Amino acid sequence: MFGHTTRFAPSPTGWLHLGHAYAALFAAERAEGGRFLVRLEDIDTTRSRPEYEAALFEDLAWLGLSWDQPVRRQSEHFADYRTGLESLESLGLLYPCFCTRKEIQEEIDRAGQAPHGPDGALYPGTCRLRSADERAERMAKGEAYALRLDVAKARSIVGQDLRWEDAARGSFIATPDIFGDVVLARKDTPASYHLAVVLDDAKQGVTRVTRGDDLLEATHLHRMLIELLKLPVPQWEHHRLIVDESGRRLAKRDNARSLRTLRELGWTRERVLAELGC
Repeated sequence: MFGHTTRFAPSPTGWLHLGHAYAALFAAERAEGGRFLVRLEDIDTTRSRPEYEAALFEDLAWLGLSWDQPVRRQSEHFADYRTGLESLESLGLLYPCFCTRKEIQEEIDRAGQAPHGPDGALYPGTCRLRSADERAERMAKGEAYALRLDVAKARSIVGQDLRWEDAARGSFIATPDIFGDVVLARKDTPASYHLAVVLDDAKQGVTRVTRGDDLLEATHLHRMLIELLKLPVPQWEHHRLIVDESGRRLAKRDNARSLRTLRELGWTRERVLAELGC
């Protein structure tokens, strides 16, 4: 195969900023003459808006980028995520969690010092210990619940020597335990980012996953999900984050650094590239 298949996968929930520009340009470059895709992570249908979607396509074109069609929209592929969940369920790796955020925090507080992972304090496993009868009864009553991954069981399937490769940093041994029993779906969200991203990348034939350093640790979990779901294993490459004057990572709420605002202020594509060091 000539080159790689890469993707830029923004959420249409706000205006793109300089950090997005760097991520998109980085992904397009790392395709190395192969395919560059754009994917819309619009699984949060309450916050995704058509005006943001239209604006991000305009911004990417202004940056001089072109991408293969069609654009994949997560909101059009909920059935794929359901199939992925069913595969994990068939392995006995999912369990319903009825705990509210308040109840989880109270349990953590009672336990004292709780182990932490990339997303904060790890879930204490309250619902993992519930009987099948209790789970069925509560679900039959219509109680809200999330589906969590039993990471210990999953590890027993994939083993302890699961590896993944970063194009710039070399080989890693996956340590998905750092996330604890993560949520993979909720009643109002058919899949978490972690589940959706590995399924989307496989469906689109992505061979090199490029993304910011803030998602480096998430790759440990993604590598395990890929193994459990028997998906093709891509190569990853994590890049630096674009930060503001105070060293904080740019966010969509920071309108001052949005590409839309910078264009209105007279910035050219060349100035953006110089600002990003591209």
